Amino acid sequence: MRLKEKAALITGSAQGIGKSIAETFAQEGAKVVISDINQDLAQKTADEIKSKYGVETLAVEANVVKLSDCENLVKSALDKFGKIDILVNNAGITKDNLVLRMSEADWDAVIAVNLKGVFNCIKAISKPMLKQREGRIINIASVVGQMGNAGQINYSATKGGVIAMTKTCAREFASRNILVNAIAPGFIRTAMTDALSQEARQAMQSMIPLSRLGEASDVAKAALFLASDDSSYITGHVISVNGGMYM
Repeated sequence: MRLKEKAALITGSAQGIGKSIAETFAQEGAKVVISDINQDLAQKTADEIKSKYGVETLAVEANVVKLSDCENLVKSALDKFGKIDILVNNAGITKDNLVLRMSEADWDAVIAVNLKGVFNCIKAISKPMLKQREGRIINIASVVGQMGNAGQINYSATKGGVIAMTKTCAREFASRNILVNAIAPGFIRTAMTDALSQEARQAMQSMIPLSRLGEASDVAKAALFLASDDSSYITGHVISVNGGMYM
């Protein structure tokens, strides 16, 4: 078991990609903190993972936009497990529109969650992780932060920013053996993509050399690699999980 006795905190992990990462970590022996803005859903996921994999879990309600929530999240995790070995910054939102039609409110909301939220969580965990002189921080970016995408100026700006933050933190934390990396998923199959028309899905798939959407488990496996000892000489790197969409 590659993460036996490790404690992992994953934001936005009550469902979707975050939940898949939490399950994959638990399967490898990690204790997991399920953090989400929806406490009931977070508790349900935490209970499911505890029952299925036999690991300790903790559910904590947190809005990553608020630094105080992130500090409380880290404190709750430390109180429960005594340490945090892995932080996965997964929480994120989209509010898509073309530049001419995008409201200031939609710009601000996405910047607050996707960019400031990552900063808040890293800042909150930095002191205890630096003190223990070991840790892994994995930031979930996006292919659109690398290549751009029409109608997503706010989202692509945040994900490009997350990549830059990853590289900066990797340099700042390397001396304390804290590795900071990012994953840039492409088009991943979710409940949202399942609801699209066949024509829309085909249009998405036509952009991907592997001719299929990715699965949440594809992202989770990349996160497991970065969280494990298999990646002990990798920091400041972005792993693309996009089926060849951007090379």
